[in-house]
Amino acid sequence: MEVSFSQEVEMLRMGAGETFHGEGILAITKALLQSGVAYVGGYQGAPVSHLLDVMVQGKDYMQELGVHVEACANEASAAAMLGASIHYPLRGAVTWKSIVGTNVAADALSNLSSPGVKGGVLVVVGEDYGEGASVIQERTHAYALKSGMLLLDPRPDLSRMVDMVEHGFRLSEASNMPALMELRIRACHVRGSFVAKDNQAPAISALHLMNEPAKFDYSRLAHPPVTFGHEKLKHQERIPAARAYIEAHGLNEHFDGEHADLGIIVQGGLYNTLIRALQQFGLADAFGESKIPLLVLNVTCPLVPDQIANFCIGKRGVLVMEEGQPEYIEQEIATLLRRRDLPTPLHGKDWLPQGGEYTAEVMAQGLLQFVNQYLAAAASDGSAPNASVASAANTTATATSGVQQWLQGNRDRRTAVTQTLSDKGQTLPARPPGFCVGCPERPVFSAIKLAQQDIGAVHVAADIGCHALGTFEPFSTGHTILGYGMSLASRAGVSPAMQRRVLSIMGDGGFWHNGLLTGVQSALFNGDDAVLLIFKNGYTSATGTQDIISTPDDAAKLAAADKWQSLAHTNQTIERTLQGLGVKWMRTVHTYEVAKVRETLVDAFTSDFQGLKVIIAEGECQLERQRRIKPWIASLLKKGERVQRVKYGVDEDVCNGDHACIRLSGCPTLTLKDNPDPLKVDPVATVIDGCVGCGLCGENAHAATLCPSFYRAEVVQNASLWERFMASVRGQVVRVLQPA
Repeated sequence: MEVSFSQEVEMLRMGAGETFHGEGILAITKALLQSGVAYVGGYQGAPVSHLLDVMVQGKDYMQELGVHVEACANEASAAAMLGASIHYPLRGAVTWKSIVGTNVAADALSNLSSPGVKGGVLVVVGEDYGEGASVIQERTHAYALKSGMLLLDPRPDLSRMVDMVEHGFRLSEASNMPALMELRIRACHVRGSFVAKDNQAPAISALHLMNEPAKFDYSRLAHPPVTFGHEKLKHQERIPAARAYIEAHGLNEHFDGEHADLGIIVQGGLYNTLIRALQQFGLADAFGESKIPLLVLNVTCPLVPDQIANFCIGKRGVLVMEEGQPEYIEQEIATLLRRRDLPTPLHGKDWLPQGGEYTAEVMAQGLLQFVNQYLAAAASDGSAPNASVASAANTTATATSGVQQWLQGNRDRRTAVTQTLSDKGQTLPARPPGFCVGCPERPVFSAIKLAQQDIGAVHVAADIGCHALGTFEPFSTGHTILGYGMSLASRAGVSPAMQRRVLSIMGDGGFWHNGLLTGVQSALFNGDDAVLLIFKNGYTSATGTQDIISTPDDAAKLAAADKWQSLAHTNQTIERTLQGLGVKWMRTVHTYEVAKVRETLVDAFTSDFQGLKVIIAEGECQLERQRRIKPWIASLLKKGERVQRVKYGVDEDVCNGDHACIRLSGCPTLTLKDNPDPLKVDPVATVIDGCVGCGLCGENAHAATLCPSFYRAEVVQNASLWERFMASVRGQVVRVLQPA
């Protein structure tokens, strides 16, 4: 049973006048339908996965509207979909995660931006900054600048976000430029409400077909020599048209404040956090009214020169709040002011960090310097422009001391925790994410560690996906991660210089995303002597367990649920694809059979066969398995039928406290407890209630010849009368045999 978004799909049906309550990313999805989008595609990834997941599950409703929805193989194929809007008045939207997705889509985006679009185009990008990010700290802004695309960064308010989607399509059509809309994690998950409109069925769709294709127009191709003209069009017509629309429709917002001689220019997505930081200084009230004038850039590319200049004229100082680096916006504003000979002092990255997420605390540190220089100092030297402002400056000067105490308090608390641990001879323990309980990929990393005891240490080219968690302790396996599905390609330069064969790891999601062509095809073409391990768990688990071409069908899922089976072996698409490409050495192993996986790995590294060797490790994603069998088990229990499940445990009288099992497994349910023997100091291993009965702990104990302290128990619910009788008899026998 997959994750159900039936409630969200129903919310997409809301009509005019109804009030929508929910998350930002779902509001964006609704806004696409209100805007008359004709086709939607993309590749899932946090924090925007929800958009495509909901639309895919709502395909029946999409078909009613005539909206085509497609889950694409990767971001490049999603961006290529947008080619439909070059010739035809079709509004198209695609989505993907952050800069990594934009990188994959870059070729198609460049070739789309050159001729420009006739139908509106919107790319919803999930930007990801700071310590909570799961990708590299780069910005999509660079692509908007270099390719001549619009970049929207809406203020995190559902009404404004929905308006910006509708304006994004119109702006794209008015300027013939594709539009990118960046949404940070906070914007995607912000909750609120807006008044819905009726969804607009596209004028051209599967329900309303075009009679004839567009006439051939060579100027609409991204091909020299017409591309030279496209570059002129970008600067002579498209960008001016975009600026005119932005100004005419007030897409960027100007909020006045009593300190009229100061100003802050902020990216729209940072507005809420900025208001929170200003409140710490008493410069914003509980309703978000700022005392310092704000220019909120809901469109960060292109900037509107007149708008920027008019905001800055006559101000004693302007602070630019721009997240990430390089500081594209700040540099452009500085250049604009210099060309117009405006002397307004400009601040930004001189007082704020170059990279990372701009949290309220980070912003407060920059604001502290801005306030001290332009308000507190003005109050002390009498240079404030009038009495009321001078009074406010005095109030602000008092508030800054409170902010300094707040910031210092945060620093002191962190220092105190570190010092306490240091006094105890400890350091703050790292707590990296780990595999789910029962994850089928964990036993393979156990087998890799065991195999290296036989063959020696190997270079491991890791990949993006759940298996990237194998780079953390206790496995610490993986030397490089170069991109989704890029592991086999990334070892090509290492293999020739390495005495021992190199191991490449990728998942089935990465295999279909990029690995098939960039890795397997290239290795076969070049005759590389390589070892590839493919995790076949049946889904693109790293992005939310979406279905892929090798996902078992519904009939197989139902049959497996009734028989308590795993699903991985029911779809052979990967195997047939590899055979068709010409892979000669291929082995399939079940991931939980640690000894067998270890043996297969050793075989691959010691085989006389020269060429690509592929090991397919089968084991269904445990999350999806639990989602499938839990409702089935619940239905059996409700009917009073017998249910049996497996649970593993550790005999505390046998465990010697070595903990090798934990170092080889890393399962969250295999942990420690105090030793019941008062003569022993070391804690013993124990299996807690979260165990799903995958059997890895026992398999590891067998494969690594560890202590025989693990046992397998069968827990029976709604047991038969005979089973209850036998359990009673066994209990009595045990009590008789126990010493007094």
